[in-house]
Amino acid sequence: MIKIYHNPRCRKSREGLEILEKSGKDFEVIKYLEVIPSKEELLSLIKTLGISPEKLVRKNEAIWKENYRGKQLSDEDIVDAMITHPKLIERPVVINGNKAIIGRPPELIKEII
Repeated sequence: MIKIYHNPRCRKSREGLEILEKSGKDFEVIKYLEVIPSKEELLSLIKTLGISPEKLVRKNEAIWKENYRGKQLSDEDIVDAMITHPKLIERPVVINGNKAIIGRPPELIKEII
């Protein structure tokens, strides 16, 4: 089943959700700020995306700038930061089977649904 990691307050995430709704396909919405992914889930998501943990971080967030920017962080440190502060997770992220994509721009979502 298709899953979208969604933040309703984010315009790009809402646009991604709209693309899924218009596709007519079944999907699950994961409001990751309410239901924070476990470390295992986040590591699996990063692996499916085929990126380093740092590529999933929203570096313009104040939390990142104030607490993490400029520091030497391991991949585990970065994953832990995203679990502690899920607002740092880039959005939307869509998973379809063994494929995943960061929907920025949201039109990229069409490639995997």
